[in-house]
Amino acid sequence: MTIRDVTRAYCHRSDRLAATSYFGTFAVYFLTLYLAVYFYDAWYLVAPLIVINALAGVRLYVLEHDCGHNSLFTKRWMNDWAGYGLSTFTLTPYRAMQNNHNQHHKFLGDLEERRSGEIHTMTLREWEAAGPLHRFGYRLYRNPFFLIPVGGIFVYALRYRWPKNTMKIGPAGVLAHNLLLAAWIALLYWLGGVPAMVVYGATVFVAACAGVFLVYLQHNFEDTYWDRRPDLRHDLAALQGSSALDLGWWFDLATGNIAYHDIHHFNANIPSYRLRKCHRAIRDEFNLPTINWPEAIRSFTLKLWDEDQERLVPFPRHHTRFGAGKAAA
Repeated sequence: MTIRDVTRAYCHRSDRLAATSYFGTFAVYFLTLYLAVYFYDAWYLVAPLIVINALAGVRLYVLEHDCGHNSLFTKRWMNDWAGYGLSTFTLTPYRAMQNNHNQHHKFLGDLEERRSGEIHTMTLREWEAAGPLHRFGYRLYRNPFFLIPVGGIFVYALRYRWPKNTMKIGPAGVLAHNLLLAAWIALLYWLGGVPAMVVYGATVFVAACAGVFLVYLQHNFEDTYWDRRPDLRHDLAALQGSSALDLGWWFDLATGNIAYHDIHHFNANIPSYRLRKCHRAIRDEFNLPTINWPEAIRSFTLKLWDEDQERLVPFPRHHTRFGAGKAAA
């Protein structure tokens, strides 16, 4: 059997499992938010509650992503309504996210369509041809201490208030989403005052950082895959160009199993509640590599795609003249 045949066996949707994941995650989200505000003066309780609440927010985003693929519940209308219900708490307009993510799947690994990727990657040749200002901007952008906190807040708190595809998908949905988000924040302030705003701001920040951390590692690692048409192979882009992060059961629980991103890209019909089981069942048979914590952290040192070596590499260790030949990686 091929890997496509095997993964099809895990595409079965279960409304029971979907509802458990959906409402269970919401229960953790609202409970930890309430407790963090209630115990506001006890920082030793509030800090872990904020982290748990932020991870619940990340999991809500993963479920919204599932809804966008029509893979969480059995019916399309159920997925759509569930996605709309999630969007206020993920700060992400449902249709905008769905459209952006479909483009990401369509052009994964395509060097000529990198605008569809969540994290921009320059090639080594482009770096060597770039001027000092361009290099400085890219260095700053790819610095994890900038990319994760600043990038996270920019994308989720600011950019998604009016996504670049707003006019394509229709501004009405984005405006309605923003009004509901404003109403949710106003309700939090009315119920909990300044402590609720401080706690909510902290959870949004932590969730945004965790989200960018995940998004980066899903496609930025040494043996990832990029190519140019007509040589681009979509099967390799899915399986080799996407990572499988084996970072422990608690990590999988907190992130809705989305860390098994290779088989998700290969078959987006697999619900999040079956991804972990699927990957563990087939990884040895089909030689699917996994990334552990040391390799995951090391991946943040990799910045450029080397088209000759076909791997992601760090910045060159010595400067080259503008437009000069290839530097040592």
